[in-house]
Amino acid sequence: MRRMLIPAAAAVLIALVPTAPVSAEPQQKVPVAKGYGGAVSTVDLDASKAAISVLRKGGNAVDAAVAAGAVLGVTEPYSAGLAGGGFMVYYDARQRKVFTIDGRETAPQAMTSTALEGIPFDQAVTSGLSAGVPGTVANWDLALRRFGTISLKQALQPAIEVAAKGFVVDQTFYDQTAANAARFKDFTSTAALYLPNGAPPPVGSVFRNPELADTYRELAKRGPGWLYGGRLGEEIVTTVKQPPVTPGSTRNVRPGLMELADLRAYRALMREPTKISYKGMDVYGMAPPSSGGSTVGEALNILESLPEVGLHEYLEASRLAFADRGKYVGDIPGVPLEELLSDGFAKERACLIGERAMTHPAAPGSPDGSYEPCAQPVGSATPVADEGPETTHLVVADRWGNVIAYNLTIESTGGNGIVVPGRGVLLNNELTDFTPGPAPGDPNLPGPGKRPRSSMAPTLVFDDGRPMLAVGSPGGSTIITTVLQILLNRYEFGMKLPEALAAPRATQRNTAQTQAEPAFLALHQKDLMDRGHSFAPNPEIGAATALEFLGGGRIQAVAEPARRGGGSAMVVVPTR
Repeated sequence: MRRMLIPAAAAVLIALVPTAPVSAEPQQKVPVAKGYGGAVSTVDLDASKAAISVLRKGGNAVDAAVAAGAVLGVTEPYSAGLAGGGFMVYYDARQRKVFTIDGRETAPQAMTSTALEGIPFDQAVTSGLSAGVPGTVANWDLALRRFGTISLKQALQPAIEVAAKGFVVDQTFYDQTAANAARFKDFTSTAALYLPNGAPPPVGSVFRNPELADTYRELAKRGPGWLYGGRLGEEIVTTVKQPPVTPGSTRNVRPGLMELADLRAYRALMREPTKISYKGMDVYGMAPPSSGGSTVGEALNILESLPEVGLHEYLEASRLAFADRGKYVGDIPGVPLEELLSDGFAKERACLIGERAMTHPAAPGSPDGSYEPCAQPVGSATPVADEGPETTHLVVADRWGNVIAYNLTIESTGGNGIVVPGRGVLLNNELTDFTPGPAPGDPNLPGPGKRPRSSMAPTLVFDDGRPMLAVGSPGGSTIITTVLQILLNRYEFGMKLPEALAAPRATQRNTAQTQAEPAFLALHQKDLMDRGHSFAPNPEIGAATALEFLGGGRIQAVAEPARRGGGSAMVVVPTR
């Protein structure tokens, strides 16, 4: 997102050194780049450089995405890592088809629907109990085997280099570490890595993670089986079941339920994407256990059913789609996905949107295939569960026209706070994405082998069968509204893609108040309050990455100009 790779001559023997060895003119990240031969946008300069390097050496979009994802596990360790999970939405130009890969973490077989019940959220997060069976490595492996041109060993090399040589700590990395310091200090392995000398690494210092470099080297040598049933898996299970709590800590750290058999049983899965038609374009997303594709798709369908679309309509369509998400979407059999994304259901829901904000909370609809004009919904709404605000997203296109949008995560900022001793990697707290209960009938209750519902929404847009745009974001359940708002900014409100990403955001997720960034409130609060909306400030919503095909082989890559410290957009060849 924000760091510079240290030249080989500047390799050091300790984790923190002054910045003097860094090149006097380091490459700077930029949020917008246009060019040819391929493009990438991530939240981190080193990750974008890794992807571009792979593309320039002849690798394809999947190769570059895996390489960038592995680097993000080094430079964005509080948002992503090999002990996390994620989703890929990929367009294969040769086959002219969209594929998706589900690398979401799973619950251990010992987890029951009441396993998280009654546990305070902060205690559930910082525990072995919140750690799901990791899916990221299986995701990388399946993607490379099905669609890549290089090996996992080759894809990991840039990350090994960054972990070994280090990156420069910026304000965001420092702030995230400081915000986690109280719990990081309660685990010996985490404190040793991220609180050297008892404090966060200072801004401008060089941070190295030699243990993670060694972990990546062993993974490159031994392959995914080293995690899914091998020695690394054994060490992860030990850490989950016996967290390395600092002697004298008073934190109540619950042990987890994961067993080596859970790792052996894990599989990344190929799934059919969601697909809707919007303004003559095809929009593809991620199906359950993600709610991203269904909720973004339903909201777009609702909006297309309205005579006009503005910010009021955006907020109301999102409110309705979230009501249906909570009622029907999870890792369960029989999610009524086809009906949730049907035009008939969208029209029935759109009829509820009037001149004023509807009463909170909006009730879910009935996606039963029998639709009436302005049918009144029945039933009760499901509250929006807590989700970690972090996660990360990247997009890559290559010279052959392949495109990938990839969300990866370890859930909350810093995951569950526990570094696997000697391995330099944080565990996820993904199981807190389940509804803790009691909630009879909730589709997102925990269960053995179940994948918690996600809001990740990697999205591809096509016109006449040709890819036009790829977009996604971090941000927990605000991911859905961030992607939705960017698409509306681009295709309803006439903004260019950089403007669409930079514009101030608001997020309505069937909550009593709409959260909004200060700039959004300054521009729109009065008019929307006059229409019955209520607001709560949120300093920053999302950190999107996107790319767009401009025609003639030219691509525009776009990242955030400011959110989360700004992102890094790059192209293979800036000009012809």
